[in-house]
Amino acid sequence: MNKSVRKSIITVAVVILLVFLFNSLVIYNPKSADCKVVSAKIIDLRAGPTYDIQFKDHNGDTYYINRGIESGLNLDSLNAKVLNKTVTLHLPKMIYGPSKHIAQLAIEDHIIYSEFKD
Repeated sequence: MNKSVRKSIITVAVVILLVFLFNSLVIYNPKSADCKVVSAKIIDLRAGPTYDIQFKDHNGDTYYINRGIESGLNLDSLNAKVLNKTVTLHLPKMIYGPSKHIAQLAIEDHIIYSEFKD
């Protein structure tokens, strides 16, 4: 195999690998079955950059609802519902483990926020 063919094959393989990695790092239309379910006691919440809503749990972990403020969620209302309470979070599984992105937020059987369309 000559050098230019080998170089072309390597270039195509690298592009395919990069596309695969990019797609595995982007959360698009998450499904409940593709999420890790986590219980967390929320001790703080605040507006984050780009209209995100960030939640901090009692272990120091931080989770977020992407563009939650743009989605119509209200910080004061969320604060009253989840602060110092244990919530159930659905976190999409990624290639490296569960993300910090909240696909669904619930208290007991009451769903407060969900991205699920199924």
